[in-house]
This record gives sequence, structure tokens and C-alpha cells, in this order.
Amino acid sequence: MSDNKQTHFGYRTIPTEEKVAAVARVFSSVASKYDLMNDLMSFGIHRLWKRTAIDLSGVRAGQTVLDLAGGTGDLAAKFSKIVGAKGQVVLADINSDMLAVGRDRLIDGGIIDGVEFVQANAENLPFADDRFDCVASAFGLRNVTDKDAALQEMYRVLKPGGRALVLEFSKPTTEMLNKAYDFYSFKILPKIGKHIANDEASYQYLAESIRMHPDQETLKQMLIDAGFVDVDYHNMTGGIVALHRGFKY
Repeated sequence: MSDNKQTHFGYRTIPTEEKVAAVARVFSSVASKYDLMNDLMSFGIHRLWKRTAIDLSGVRAGQTVLDLAGGTGDLAAKFSKIVGAKGQVVLADINSDMLAVGRDRLIDGGIIDGVEFVQANAENLPFADDRFDCVASAFGLRNVTDKDAALQEMYRVLKPGGRALVLEFSKPTTEMLNKAYDFYSFKILPKIGKHIANDEASYQYLAESIRMHPDQETLKQMLIDAGFVDVDYHNMTGGIVALHRGFKY
């Protein structure tokens, strides 16, 4: 039976129980062109955002890392090189199509040993308590229905002393940049999606989902509420993207 609860899917309001399937349709649709579209949409800057996340992760050789909602495996590939043969990286995503692209990409890149692929819902992770030294999520949290539950699960599976990283679109820090970003997101981005991925609607949703995501201070408080300490964030590209970091003690 329906629980009658509602949530947002972009700017639309839909029953909570329908969001997972709705988001799944979006990412199944864009999976094959996801990496190409990331490069086109961000002019390649997403690679620098992810590099900053890696640099601030503190991950070292021999550690265990969860790349949550990791999609096509950008972070997982980089973390794998850092943790080395004695470490482990788990690439987890709720969407089987995205996970398949990520698996193929890593295997094609010769990244086989020490990497595990798991289809998992961020709100209910199939991992033991205190397993990972680092849990990182890049551009995945905004698509989760219950973000608080996902943050609590990130906290649960972290080892004491471990850290969580959330790299996500956020709120531009100036009004001029915000207006320019709105124009690009709603007038240009869906058209790129239409011509390159033959999918205007999915990229309209992605633009809307960014606007519905909590801003920097709100997400910081959500991390604190989930139990994390020493929570901070780093704005990048004028706040278009923010990297939040918190620790489990």
C-alpha cells in the first residue's frame, strides 16, 4: 500500500515510493553517454572538482574506500591507484546500467584487482558497521530520496576516524553567477542533452534536481545531524559545486 508520502523529482512532486524508479529511468537513459555529457556540460571542469575531492580525502595506501553512487567509476579508478594492492575500493550504485558502464570502464583501464562492484541503495547499504576508511559520493546524493538516511548509512559504515566526502552541485555565491548558471542550466543544458544523448527530459530533470538540493550550510547541518564532526565545505567554481567533508570519531 502507498504511504501517501510525497517527495520531489526535479520540480515535480511525486509519491515517495515512485522516486527510485523515476531516477532509475533517467540514469538508465543517460548511462551510455554519461561521461561524454559530463565533459561537455562542465567543459571538463568536473575532472578538477573530482581531483580536489581525491586530494582532500586523505586516503592512503592499504585503506578501504566506498565510492557511493559511483556511477561510471571516476573516483573509484583514482582511489584504486592510491590504495594499491593491499587496499580495496567498492564501487556501489543503485542503477545497474550505470554500474555496468563503471565496471567495463575500470576493467578496460586495467583496474581489476582490489575493486568490488555492488548494486546498492544508499539509504540501506549492504555493508557491515565500521568497514570503510573513507566513503565518498560525487554527484549522487541529490538523487537520493531520503538524504538523511543516506548520510546516516555513510556514518554507520565508516570506521572510527574515517571520513565522508560529498561532492555535489550547490548554490553559487554571487547573484550574477547564479543568474548565468540558471540560464545555462535551463536554456542550454537540456539542448545539449537533446542533441548529444537524444534525451532532453533527463537533462531538464538534472538541472531541476540541482536546484532542489540543499545549499552549503543546510547540507553541512545535515552531516552534523547524522553524527559527523569537524564538518566543513569547500566551494569550487564560485559555489556551483561544493565539497563537504565530515569525520567519524
